Amino acid sequence: MSELVTGEAVALELRPAKLPSRALAVLLDLVVTVIGYVVVTTAVVLSTASLDEAAQVALSIATFLLVLVGGPIAVETLSHGRSLGKLAFGLRVVRDDGGPIRFRHALVRGAIGMVEILLSFGVIACIASLISVRGRRLGDVFAGTLVVRERIPADRTGFVPPPPPWLAGRFAELDLSAVPDGLWLAVRQYLTRTGQLDPQVSLAMAQRLAADLAALTGASVPPDLPAAAFLAAVLHERQSREARRAFGAGGFAPRMAAGFAPPLATPAAPGVPGAYQPPVPPTAPPGDHPSAVPPHDRPPADRPATGFAPPA
Repeated sequence: MSELVTGEAVALELRPAKLPSRALAVLLDLVVTVIGYVVVTTAVVLSTASLDEAAQVALSIATFLLVLVGGPIAVETLSHGRSLGKLAFGLRVVRDDGGPIRFRHALVRGAIGMVEILLSFGVIACIASLISVRGRRLGDVFAGTLVVRERIPADRTGFVPPPPPWLAGRFAELDLSAVPDGLWLAVRQYLTRTGQLDPQVSLAMAQRLAADLAALTGASVPPDLPAAAFLAAVLHERQSREARRAFGAGGFAPRMAAGFAPPLATPAAPGVPGAYQPPVPPTAPPGDHPSAVPPHDRPPADRPATGFAPPA
């Protein structure tokens, strides 16, 4: 069992696909691709019968590259790693961190796959898959991808607790590009299992992970913020960015959809750089009774409950 984490910080406890299922998926893809190649080649030959021999050879090479190489690349890119064969056998190509593949991943897999699958009749791919611990062929190794099984029970996924609403958007300016996938996985695993740990162990682990995350993002953990809440907030920021990248800024509102309130102002306290101070509650004008303040302008007695309980 190989546990992965996506850019949305969703647990993917997926098993790497075994060689037999991958071979059957590739065989089905090849059958469909060859049928399409024969149809396209026949149409090209019939439509270019009046051309000279050199032009027909050039068109034949172009048809071979476009259909047998470019076709699988386009299908994997547009379907985010699910070709017809992989769809039939419940497989998907994902990145090493569990996220969806992009064009460059499909391009590397397709280019190397032409050699290790088409030209070698799959011998190189089979040997590489048998040697690899996770069953990866050479195209997967160079592209940084992995073929996994999608059909698993839904209750195996862990729940990542959301951050407090008043932290939403507070870390929107952080640069998360330097954080490796292994650290994201460690943070997600800690947040999903914090209730199962000893309080002292949980606190020490949260502080260590928060220090590592802060060092890679160039931020500092606010002194008034528990380390576990800091981890949850930064993880939620990564989720929001991936959602905006996938769905567009105008077509998806991850924070509001998740039930988070808009970010509040966070002025720094005197003498404590970057310290969080709760917004000053509105006060009634001199001489007025507090009841004169409209109900919707009155601050809550305390911060809203979020269901997130950082370790003691």
